[in-house]
Order: sequence, then structure tokens, then C-alpha cells
Amino acid sequence: MLNPKVTVLMPAYNAGKYIGEAIRSVLEQSFTDFELLIVNDGSTDDTLNVIHSFNDERIVVISQENRGVAAALNTGLHQAHAPYIARFDADDVCYPYRLQVQYDFMMSHPYYTIIGSGVDYTDVKGDLIFTWQPDAFSHNEIRQLSYKICPFIHSSVFYKKDAVLNAGGYNELAYTFEDHFLWAGLLKHEKAFNLNQPLIKVRLNAESITIDEKWRTSQFRQIKYSTLRKLSITEQEGRQLAEIGIRQLSPRIKKGAYYALLGKKYLWNNYQPKKARKNLLKTLSISPLHIKNYFLLLMSFLPESTLSRLYQLAKGNFRLEEPEIPTPALTQKELNYGS
Repeated sequence: MLNPKVTVLMPAYNAGKYIGEAIRSVLEQSFTDFELLIVNDGSTDDTLNVIHSFNDERIVVISQENRGVAAALNTGLHQAHAPYIARFDADDVCYPYRLQVQYDFMMSHPYYTIIGSGVDYTDVKGDLIFTWQPDAFSHNEIRQLSYKICPFIHSSVFYKKDAVLNAGGYNELAYTFEDHFLWAGLLKHEKAFNLNQPLIKVRLNAESITIDEKWRTSQFRQIKYSTLRKLSITEQEGRQLAEIGIRQLSPRIKKGAYYALLGKKYLWNNYQPKKARKNLLKTLSISPLHIKNYFLLLMSFLPESTLSRLYQLAKGNFRLEEPEIPTPALTQKELNYGS
């Protein structure tokens, strides 16, 4: 396909367990004018074999040595044939209407550069944990978010390729937050919108290199937030982030972070205290020195109304940081998308 309307950009590294389901969910889209560009980032498992088991001319595969997600995405951006990019991860699942909804919205609202959406989070088996709604919908709301809050779920975004390329693409020094770093700079000049409708399923996965922020070291968080605030990152900071991140790639840490995240989500986002306790006990058996998880375990015995108030209070204190930046008023149709 030489001139597709949309490029679905999927980086893949050792995703053999899940990539087949991810590919099928793209090929079964109601919107059909796309290419699925998969950048195989040096996989050593059966990822390539699974990809090649599909016989569809819309699939394009590029293989490179393992260089990380940001580098794989930059490779894909430069090879993409379409003017619009639908980001997607190799362990997630697209709902059949995902591309149609985002493409139609972009065509109706061409002044937006980035469109995000709600998502359904699942565990590693694909069972629903909770439905995530964006922290902000309209461009004004997104611009008011604290710089510490990433406004989009990366694998849900749909954006204009040239705008991202003109911004320099993904910064390969921003280890595991290359998307957040990109949005922080891009939104200074470009407009964005979040749809409230869940368009994908995001699989929480203990094998992912991205772990719960609370399990990162204080040094990692300090460097990350400093670079996001100043919108620049040095090679030394990038090396420090990567060194810390790589040290945390042990199965023990990743499993502990996975169960801790499940425990928190069943506590805060989908009140199921028994499931919360089950997962928190698992993470404590792996890492008994994470004191905060003992407090979460105790909080799982509180009534839902009390937890909800505590959660909204904490979220509200973290959410707003910068003054509102005026933009043109939204139409009623746009407001309805975010209602």
C-alpha cells in the first residue's frame, strides 16, 4: 500500500505471546485504509514468526538491532507512508472501531494534532481491571495539567506525523517516558483532545520495561521530572535514567511492581478489596520492604466512599499546576465527545 490514510505504528520486542492478538485486532478494524507498520526491535523470541504467520498486504515489517522503544518509533515514523499515525503496542488490543472513530474526528477537527482516548486496562490474561478516563479532555484542560501528568495513554494516540517529525520525533534519552517528553514539548504549540470513549485494551504486563512509577528510585523520578519541567535532557541524564531502569529489569522487581499496580487499581479505580488484598499480599511476599504497600493493605478494609474521597483529594492536589492558556472556544460537538 503506497498511499494509506493511516499508519498503525507498532514497535515490538519479544512480544511473541501477545502480538498475534494485537495484529488481529488491527486487521479486523472497520476502517480499512491503513498500513500496519511493525518495527521488530531485535526480538530474540518467536515475534517474527508470529508476524509472518499473517498474510495481509497491509502489514509492513522493519527489523533492526535492539535499540529501545523510542528508536524503534523514530524508525517507524521515517518509514511510514501515511500522514496520520495511530500508535499501538504489541501486547494491547484495538477495538474494531478505533481507527474509524479517531480518523473521523481528525477529519472533522483538523486543527487538532493529537487525539487520545479512554482505555480499558486488563491484567496479563486479558481480564478487565478498570476503565481509565483521561485526566483532561479539552485542549484547555490538557494544558492545565501538571507537567508530571502524562495526558495520554501512548498506545491510544492518533496524531499528525509531520508535526511529530518537525518536533524531532521521540527523544531516545527519555527512558520509558519518551511519549510524555514529546507531548510536553509539542503541546506548547499544537492542540490536542481526549475522547472519553475507550478505544483500546491496555494489557498490564509484568514483562514490560515500564513499571509502576512508585517502584522507580527517587533519583529516577527526580531526573525525569526535572527534564520534563525544563523540556531538555542531557546525555548524562539519559545514561543515568537508562542505568537505573536496566537495573530494575529483574523479574522480581517487575513482578512486584505488577502486583502492586493491580492492588492499587482494584483499590482506587475499581473497588474490589478482596482482589486488592490478594495482589498486595503477592507483592509484599516479593518485596516485603515496600512500606507503602502495608498502608494500602490496611486501606483495603476502608469503605468505598472513604477511599473515593481520599483518592479524589490526592488527585486534585496533584492535577493542576500551570495557569490556563486561552484557546478558541470548543463547539458543542467537541464538548459532547468529552462529556
